[in-house]
Amino acid sequence: MFGRRRGMETAGSAGSLTTATLALPHTARLLSCRVLDTVHQPIRQAKFEVTDPIGRRVVSGETDPYGGFTAAMPEGEYRLSVTAEGYAPFHGATLVGDPQPGTAEIILDAVEPPLLPAPGHWELDPTHSSIGFTARHIGFARIHGRFSTFAGAVRIAERMEDSSMRVIIDAASIDTGLRMRDDHLRSADFLDAARHPTVEFYSERFIHRSGSRWAVAGALTLHGVSRSVTLDTQYLGHGTGLEGEPRAACRATAELQREDFTLNWQSMLAHGIAAIGSSVAVDLDIQIVHKA
Repeated sequence: MFGRRRGMETAGSAGSLTTATLALPHTARLLSCRVLDTVHQPIRQAKFEVTDPIGRRVVSGETDPYGGFTAAMPEGEYRLSVTAEGYAPFHGATLVGDPQPGTAEIILDAVEPPLLPAPGHWELDPTHSSIGFTARHIGFARIHGRFSTFAGAVRIAERMEDSSMRVIIDAASIDTGLRMRDDHLRSADFLDAARHPTVEFYSERFIHRSGSRWAVAGALTLHGVSRSVTLDTQYLGHGTGLEGEPRAACRATAELQREDFTLNWQSMLAHGIAAIGSSVAVDLDIQIVHKA
């Protein structure tokens, strides 16, 4: 048992750090695993999920710096899934029952990332793409919305890191499924679409993170204000369309703070009108088509 660590307490502090042994309920059992690659090196931050026989999630999380995780749960049979960027996923049944189990090893096979699109000029295909967002309704229900009108282009360089992209969005095309709210979002309180008719993103920094994950760093101009924004991007691969045209696809996410773009809802609150919360999650599903 660990005692109170000396030197951690200070006068007037709001709390102190204490540690003690963890007594498990008598019905609890432990599931302990290490996630390794094929040369038995630990895979850190692999995501794991344990579900019951009807698919309900029991526990989930990420592996520690040594590739391990331990979870306490009732005795029984479960499904275990483990995923990590750049590796084939693991899915299998596991039986939790031994009060003092050993640590199981899960070996993940590395997979090759999808081939990158060919160098050249590509155009965003709006009919097979979407730009959506999710925000809190003043801390309560989530609001889901999208922009229905946008265009864009990507220049793929010989070296992918030297590529660039530009996306232009029609601010007035915002759609949350409620006309009164959409009119407010187009007004001067939010997007001010009459004065700032477009939202634009421009990037010339493609940063490879691992496997099929890329960071696309650039400038987002919204409401007449430009801020640095990085899209967390997963490249999905390329193929051929119905008419033989080369296509490529990706998914990307980013989180924006409205105050960074001077979008202020205090005036609406003063009139008792509920508005969208300050943090906005942006989700993009993009297909691009090679321009001959």
